[in-house]
Amino acid sequence: MKKFEEIKFNIGELKGISAKNIEEHLKLYAGYVKHANLILEKIPEYKGYEKEDSFAPYVVGEMERRFSFEYNGMRNHEIYFESLSGGAKTLPENSQLQKAIEEEWGSYEVWLNHFKAIALTRGIGWAMLYYDRKEKRLLSTWVDEQHLGQLQDCSLILALDMWEHAYVYDYPTSEKKKYVEAFFDNLNWGVVEKKFQEPEF
Repeated sequence: MKKFEEIKFNIGELKGISAKNIEEHLKLYAGYVKHANLILEKIPEYKGYEKEDSFAPYVVGEMERRFSFEYNGMRNHEIYFESLSGGAKTLPENSQLQKAIEEEWGSYEVWLNHFKAIALTRGIGWAMLYYDRKEKRLLSTWVDEQHLGQLQDCSLILALDMWEHAYVYDYPTSEKKKYVEAFFDNLNWGVVEKKFQEPEF
């Protein structure tokens, strides 16, 4: 069986996000990769018992449900860590992504304030920027946990992790706004721009 592989990211020293927090966060990402592989490996084993054990289908069903959580956790974190790799880079004013943001929200500043407000939604989840391939437009939204609320047929180009594990070593929950600011201080917009220009199909 083909396995998912853990990506190694080029994350240097960050402003406002400690090496300790990144180190622990990367361990969590590695766990998603491991468990996504483990579930796919175990499902066939349990399927073999379906005729003998009436409980086996429920076990398989629960593993299938859990897979979406582990898989999306893996992929969301890859988008997140990629955007913090290679050093902070600003979004050029004449870039295609900048123009698309202005077309959708009027200005970069309006979108940024809107996105930061999404990130401060109460509860755990993700603030996401998607490219809707069908409508050819950008969409910003909140995604609960990670397997609930992902936008269908859209390419994820920016993901801000708002689970407490993303900032707990640096900020208490009452100060997560500082973490949001730190994320944007360290964001490599070159990575985001590339994902926008080459949306995955």
